[in-house]
Amino acid sequence: MTLPSEVVEAHDAVDVIRAKRDGRAVPEPALRWMVDAYTRGYVSDAQMSAFTMAVLLNGMDRGEIRVMTDAMIASGERMSFASLGKPTVDKHSTGGVGDKITLPLAPLVASFGVAVPQLSGRGLGHTGGTLDKLESIPGWRAALTNEEMFAQLQSVGAVICAAGSGLAPADKKLYALRDVTGTVEAIPLIASSIMSKKIAEGTDALVLDVKFGSGAFMTDIDRARELARTMVALGTDSGVRTTALLTDMNTPLGLAIGNANEVRESVDVLAGGGPADVVELTIALAREMLELAGRPDADVEAALADGRAMDTWRAMIRAQDGDPDAALPTPRESHTVVADRAGVLTRLEALPFGIAAWRLGAGRARAQDPVVHAAGVDLHAKPGDRVAAGQPLFTLVADDDKRFDRALEAVDGAWTIGDTAVAAGPLVRERITA
Repeated sequence: MTLPSEVVEAHDAVDVIRAKRDGRAVPEPALRWMVDAYTRGYVSDAQMSAFTMAVLLNGMDRGEIRVMTDAMIASGERMSFASLGKPTVDKHSTGGVGDKITLPLAPLVASFGVAVPQLSGRGLGHTGGTLDKLESIPGWRAALTNEEMFAQLQSVGAVICAAGSGLAPADKKLYALRDVTGTVEAIPLIASSIMSKKIAEGTDALVLDVKFGSGAFMTDIDRARELARTMVALGTDSGVRTTALLTDMNTPLGLAIGNANEVRESVDVLAGGGPADVVELTIALAREMLELAGRPDADVEAALADGRAMDTWRAMIRAQDGDPDAALPTPRESHTVVADRAGVLTRLEALPFGIAAWRLGAGRARAQDPVVHAAGVDLHAKPGDRVAAGQPLFTLVADDDKRFDRALEAVDGAWTIGDTAVAAGPLVRERITA
């Protein structure tokens, strides 16, 4: 006899684990139950670890990934921007070194009457976080209520803020588990993690910037392409117009790697200047977002040139209590590395420079660690540039000069000066659609 206080579980975790261990597809009801039961604490960390390892080894089919994503969405709240009365479009990047594109991109797209709800995160390890960069601006705050977010989207058109804890809580719990069990690299789990939050966010359309190369999460272009295709399919299956750009992250993006210096570079782009690669990717992603939002004829270059995008940036920063005119943090110490010979810079590898910036204090080793907003790396040359002997190649900046030795260790051998330029591949390698 079943007592009234007892809960009879519909499925068994061991059966789900065995199915995936043996390479079989998990039936939809059982997979939905597995995610829910783990979120509730009925399925243990040990059992979910076994399941995620089986996924890493044996994969999931498109239907399973869709169900997994939907189950994680169902674990929390789902937002809707329908009441705004204008199209909404978001961008997600898989992260890289010097990737500050969100900062100029959100106000640029919003300047065309499109709402851009950009729920962002913080950096961990060598990959910088958008919120950390913006917190370099005096007064700016990342935490907004839903009411504040909606009001800002209505009045300004763009918001960059922290995601609330109510979006896909199953993903938060599962992500922490994957991080300590060697299963972060499983593409079905990466895709469902990213897309569960983006779909729950409620945007009409989504553009994915999926990076490959030395400084990217996915170093191999084929795996990056597989991830992009998987996420585009998930968005499409969930009714979100989704496309992806496959972009090169073998070399740092722009000339600034850090927090405050990346904000400065972003403002340069909004003022009609900035490094060519940052401008190129900002424009490419803006066009993609505006096409999905029903503005295919938008002249994004004009919005950068005539100040419209800058006006939106300033309004966006002010709306979150930041002062767009305030001085940004500056470092106490600097160390410049110069070219040891004349020639052409043929290689500048992204990952070592990301690690160097992290060691200088621009990143964090643990989620609770603070960041030094003024720390980072300023590049003075990029691959293809001709340099003279003794010419500055890059400058390390920090608040403590004791950090320079370990940062220099990180970049030892990370650049090459040759006699002739090496042809570089395109920054945007492919466009992926459903």
